[in-house]
Amino acid sequence: MVDLSVEFININFPNPLILPSGIITEIPEHKKAIDAGVGGVTLKSITKDKREGNPLPRMWKYEHGMLNSVGLRNPGIKKAVIEVKRFMDENKNTPVIVSLFSTKVSEFVELVERIIPLNPSFIELNLSCPNTVDEMGNSLGMEEGAAGKVVGAVKKVSGKIPILAKLSPNVVEIGEIAKTCEDAGADGIVAINTVGPGMIIDIVKEKPVIGNKEGGVSGPGIFPITVRCVYDIYKSVKIPIIGMGGVSSWQNVVEIMFAGATLVGVGTATYTKGMKVYEEIKTGLTDYMKKENLKNLKEIVGQAHK
Repeated sequence: MVDLSVEFININFPNPLILPSGIITEIPEHKKAIDAGVGGVTLKSITKDKREGNPLPRMWKYEHGMLNSVGLRNPGIKKAVIEVKRFMDENKNTPVIVSLFSTKVSEFVELVERIIPLNPSFIELNLSCPNTVDEMGNSLGMEEGAAGKVVGAVKKVSGKIPILAKLSPNVVEIGEIAKTCEDAGADGIVAINTVGPGMIIDIVKEKPVIGNKEGGVSGPGIFPITVRCVYDIYKSVKIPIIGMGGVSSWQNVVEIMFAGATLVGVGTATYTKGMKVYEEIKTGLTDYMKKENLKNLKEIVGQAHK
């Protein structure tokens, strides 16, 4: 019997597949991913105040992936706390990662303090959203030293809840930024967020196709960037990695685990293949493990470095 379970920072996941933050915008609807077979879910990033998101349309498929600019649509921390608690109470057997976003260190600390009483499996610090630069300032994850400052401040109040730093690929040395997060106390790294921002112009309408004009690029086209980033991070830190960005097949999962990921996010593929993609990937992984006579997936994590 093949065992797909994976241990990540002392918490057991039934399989290595994670729903990344932002794929589903309403907290209760994350249950769809659980029903589809994911090992764990990351909820939509929560901000201090309610956000309606960017102008419609917010998403656009193209031949190599997707352009998206949801703009962190969420109910704000006050209402989110109630919704997250209800969601966790109704899905006790599934590891839940609560994602938080701000451009201010003090506000990150405040958000974490509001979430701590819920005792989620993990707290993700979204240090890399590309869709808020004009409105909210530069992403902290792209400013040298800033990511570590956020992590260090949060770790002073987070207690036993593991802190994950989600990083942007839009930097020169992502491994160095990951190391500053590790040095500041991060328990794990999430990489990567969407690439860009990018833009697609409708040549008939003669204007950008999405309401915000530009947005993050996701899907298969960014997968090689994901692999390189995870590879570089694995060389730089000892803490575990959740790898994501363009993953759409079991072969992609194996490749990104070779690069150094312990868990793997599958997001945009749910738009192109549907939620059935999770079972398809798990079936492929099971067959692969049987063929390679693997006892568990831990055996292949970081294999490309050997």
